[in-house]
Amino acid sequence: MATADALINAMTTMLVTLDPPGLAPVFLGLTIGMTAAQRKQVALRGSIIGFGILTVFALFGAGVLGLLGISMGAFRIAGGLLLFWISFEMVFEKRQERKEKTSQVAITIDHIRDLAVFPLAIPLIAGPGAISATVLLAGTFTTAFDRALLISVIALMMVILFVTLLLAERLDRILGVTGRAILTRLLGVILAALSVQFVVDGVRAAFDL
Repeated sequence: MATADALINAMTTMLVTLDPPGLAPVFLGLTIGMTAAQRKQVALRGSIIGFGILTVFALFGAGVLGLLGISMGAFRIAGGLLLFWISFEMVFEKRQERKEKTSQVAITIDHIRDLAVFPLAIPLIAGPGAISATVLLAGTFTTAFDRALLISVIALMMVILFVTLLLAERLDRILGVTGRAILTRLLGVILAALSVQFVVDGVRAAFDL
């Protein structure tokens, strides 16, 4: 059964990888010219689709790794390194640039119609970092009850993300460029520490230390 520490770790990991404050200004850029009702619809649909994708990986990600012959220890090391790279991007303000480029490309290809699916749900919400984090956490939450807890954590994070997107305009105004930069860097440092812990756990599991 998952401990309180494991639950807190799961919530922190998911919250940092989803990065709601960092997604808010990108969401505003994606939905320029939309009414509040249209923005709400896009945010709701994107959050639901993102939740569905991450739930599938929470339930079946470890099984797929097993079929491919990839041990959870090896995936923890690889996933930890990927999350560390994302944290590096957050600390040095590279991730935000990449998100904004993704959103600009999407607007050019398919302006607004399928915005909730691409790029909001994939890859801005359920991107490589969030998917890796979900599979890594699923390796810790092994029983059926634990998996239900993990899915509940993902659902809670999606509710927080949805509310953040609804308040995106106000939040962006309050934080400003400086506040957003400070918050993103702080979350990046936290994610760096969590990712190193994933690598340490992976090395221990892979070499039976």
